[in-house]
Amino acid sequence: MRKEIIVIIGGPGTGKTTIIDTLIASGYCCYPEISREVTLEAKKQGIEQLFLENPLLFSELLLEGRKKQFKNAQNEPHEIVFLDRGIPDILAYMHYIGDSYPAFFDAACKEHIYSKIFILPPWEEIYVSDDARYENYEQAKLIYYHLTETYQNYGYELIEVPKDSVDKRILFILEQI
Repeated sequence: MRKEIIVIIGGPGTGKTTIIDTLIASGYCCYPEISREVTLEAKKQGIEQLFLENPLLFSELLLEGRKKQFKNAQNEPHEIVFLDRGIPDILAYMHYIGDSYPAFFDAACKEHIYSKIFILPPWEEIYVSDDARYENYEQAKLIYYHLTETYQNYGYELIEVPKDSVDKRILFILEQI
């Protein structure tokens, strides 16, 4: 049995979490985005926006969490595991803010290989800002560009998910697998 570890990526507010939540409700094995968890933990320690205040520490915490998710996904009994974001997302965000990062980030991207990458394009009509999403829509479009560039630099062929209803987007994804 070949394990399929599939990543769903996109800028903020493109519908990733909604798709993951719907896949979970349909019985698929999915791992959620962990940046909100890292952000909430930092807030408990008095750091309002860890990504803005200490981007490298935030990114290191994300890297550890996403490496753990990858390892756990490999050990799942399910044939297909969906992840809300992958390791190269971390580098894309670092590129977006113009920060450099240690070589172990690049090494992690090369060591953890995903089966398929689905990318959700910017979609202004569904974009909503919230407590953990500080970017505006224009910034979300820039992040999309960095995500595309970063994943392609690691040799991934990105499959763009059309703007459509949640059910049709999921059907599109499942038909591509």
